[in-house]
Amino acid sequence: MSGHSQPGMYGQGRRRRRRRGDREPGVPGQNLSGPSRDRDYYPRERRDTSEDPPGPLLQKTPIILAKPPGERSKPSQGVPVSGAPAPEKPIMLIKAREDTTKSGTPPETAPQLPGSGPSKLEREGQRPTQPVYQIQNRGMGASASSGAVDPVVGQSKLIAPEKMKQSIKLVDDQMNWCENAMEYLRDQTDMLVVGVLGLQGTGKSTVMSLISANTPEEDQRAFVFRAQTPEIKERAGNQSTGIDFFITQERVIYLDTQPILSPSILDHLINNDRKLPPEYNLPHTYIEMQSLQMAAFLFTVCHVVIVVQDWFTDINMYRFLQTAEMLKPSTPSASHDSTGSSGADDGAEYYPHIVFLQNKARRDDFCPRNLKNMHSVVDKLMAHSHLKYKGTLSMLDCNMFPGLARKYLESEVNLFLLPPQDSEGDDGLAKAGSGSSPLFSLLPGYRGQPTFSSVVSKLRSQILAMPRCQLSHTILTEKNWFHYAARIWDGVKKSSALAEYSRLLA
Repeated sequence: MSGHSQPGMYGQGRRRRRRRGDREPGVPGQNLSGPSRDRDYYPRERRDTSEDPPGPLLQKTPIILAKPPGERSKPSQGVPVSGAPAPEKPIMLIKAREDTTKSGTPPETAPQLPGSGPSKLEREGQRPTQPVYQIQNRGMGASASSGAVDPVVGQSKLIAPEKMKQSIKLVDDQMNWCENAMEYLRDQTDMLVVGVLGLQGTGKSTVMSLISANTPEEDQRAFVFRAQTPEIKERAGNQSTGIDFFITQERVIYLDTQPILSPSILDHLINNDRKLPPEYNLPHTYIEMQSLQMAAFLFTVCHVVIVVQDWFTDINMYRFLQTAEMLKPSTPSASHDSTGSSGADDGAEYYPHIVFLQNKARRDDFCPRNLKNMHSVVDKLMAHSHLKYKGTLSMLDCNMFPGLARKYLESEVNLFLLPPQDSEGDDGLAKAGSGSSPLFSLLPGYRGQPTFSSVVSKLRSQILAMPRCQLSHTILTEKNWFHYAARIWDGVKKSSALAEYSRLLA
């Protein structure tokens, strides 16, 4: 038994023999009992609520002897320690194979030996609340996978892409490049770029909104690309200026442009006395060159270009497309340098897929005979073009003309018909056999064309299924595409071919 538990050592009788009054006189100036006995004793408060023993007790401060933290032996991993908090969730680190050393274990993921002290996360108190996965891209090279694994960076790579609610400017109304779209882009290569061209009031912004993020039932004021308001239509104005940018969570980039050869932009340029660039003498020449710049830009950076028309057909539109194709910048090749080596020398010139969309198509346009004539006309007008205008989109594959054989259209081009949106309801349709028989009056009225919603859905499916050809000699990520498009836009504005063509127009 230890000395603390003996009652005779610290009992009441022993304490009375050590009081000051009973102390034997000693040598003056010498205290035999030590300096600690001269001070008054103040008993400490007891932490527990148990009853105090009879009589005052002298409590000593306990001394705990323990090893330093570094010398303590850690328990085995398989045996849980009672009272120790269990980790909330595991941390999983996935790295590429080329990071592993020859010994087979990376230095960052080597197991910690027992007795080596607490880990770095335990010392710093960093405990993530959810598992962290860091997935390296194998196509980004060794530079992207080198270095220590950062859980915060790995967690940010798996966050869902930010969803855009409205389009933003890629090129403003002054034809200047904007950098706002960079924050929505990522380092991945699976993307599709879709652009649109068309005259004023043909419905370009509405079509792009319907095939990207909106439905026909939604209010047009909530569309991602703003359509013409009734006030703008009354004064024959245009809604879109420059180039608008929108990207979906499926990584499809949509580019909506201002109307080509727009009379409202020309009127605004003349009435507001805006100064023209020195290389342009006439306002209409400047407007035409702006339109050609945008068309040549889309022919270089887009996989699919949609040409929207609201009637069939304008011969000047095909002349414009062929002129823009002629002025299109050459695709940079692997040997491209500042001297101007073009990809055409290597046979790698890029041309996009082009889709002719006739908006507000009439009922007669859906007649098989008229449809065949329309395909034949477009095929003859684009016969000498390098643009991919046939073979990638078909209305017959969408089951829009049941019973019509594929060989019926001998020269099928990428032509799609879109009926008017206001023909969706059946209120204005005449009921079949009305007034003749009650049974036939229950049948739906004759429409003569598919519904607007079904055609939009099939158009969206056809556009998303387009081939995603390589735009340049290297595989481009979304961010690389942005820098590539900025370089192409700057080159188009400074193109000597466009300047020479403008002098010919003047």
